[in-house]
Amino acid sequence: MTRRVSRQITVGGTAVGGGADITVQSMTTAPTDDVGAVSAQILALERAGCDIVRAAIPDEASALALAEIKRRIRIPLVADIHFDYKLALAAIGSGADKIRINPGNIGSRERVREVAAAARDAGIPIRVGVNGGSLERGLRGGLGTEAEALAASALRSCELLESFGFADICVSAKSSDVVATIEAYRLLAARCDYPLHLGVTEAGTEFSGLIRGSAGIGALLADGIGDTLRVSLTADPAREVAAGIELLASLGLRRGGARMISCPTCARCRYDMMKIAREVEERLADYRERDVTVAVMGCAVNGPGEARAADFGIAGGDGMGVLFRHGEIVGSAPEPELVARLFELVDAG
Repeated sequence: MTRRVSRQITVGGTAVGGGADITVQSMTTAPTDDVGAVSAQILALERAGCDIVRAAIPDEASALALAEIKRRIRIPLVADIHFDYKLALAAIGSGADKIRINPGNIGSRERVREVAAAARDAGIPIRVGVNGGSLERGLRGGLGTEAEALAASALRSCELLESFGFADICVSAKSSDVVATIEAYRLLAARCDYPLHLGVTEAGTEFSGLIRGSAGIGALLADGIGDTLRVSLTADPAREVAAGIELLASLGLRRGGARMISCPTCARCRYDMMKIAREVEERLADYRERDVTVAVMGCAVNGPGEARAADFGIAGGDGMGVLFRHGEIVGSAPEPELVARLFELVDAG
């Protein structure tokens, strides 16, 4: 697919936009002033494949903690600011690699000017983050659709930053309404060249959030829109990362990393395929650096042929199963040994 052309920003050495690979983000959930807990969470996110991480800054202690957190992690750290421009200044002073603000709730024009000047002096970008629930009062209901209001709010904030000579900008315009989110980003994609951070806000638990987030983000990615993303879930942040990576891989927008395909099963299945599929998926998490596809299929009759695109796979029988490589059967094993034998094949290449 052809991706939208956007300008490029750099977040702590990681390129966003301008043709760079689409990055996957998440956000910490531990109190930001708990340096040990937040650092441990970010290190876990790094292992999961997170490219950029964001932390909420609700108070000065959280802003000051960023300096020590940065010393303990490797990926770029973004400070998420609402309402208090002084917290943005403190976060920049503590070494944040980017700040996320909503100029509509950060205060007066002069306060935004001060934040922009500090970010420019520090050489870091700003994400203009607009949400459906925090639109400026003058825009609510005044521009027709929510999508129009979101896009207008975001662009108005960008124009304000540009008026201060600050152009190192990334933009997001999220709603809990999937259709409004898609429409807002399509409007932004047509009206500006800023890199776009995709997401559906307040998407829900892991089940509903995955569906809503994939529907919204996936539709935009398929249109060639988007430079970085977060799949927002009420769940372990590592699950957000896994979802984002899988979403990109499914659209051919991220190469490398282990992937699993599996059939939905039917009456021909004669083994506990769901249990085995979960075990294979869990073990594949340790193969993130391998470009490998593994298939778990329900029956030995059609499995190898249907999963011919996989590098390795298994298909079950009645207490037994077969192992295959690129669609060719290379052995068999009792059901309890199938997963171990499969990973012997994977490890052998």
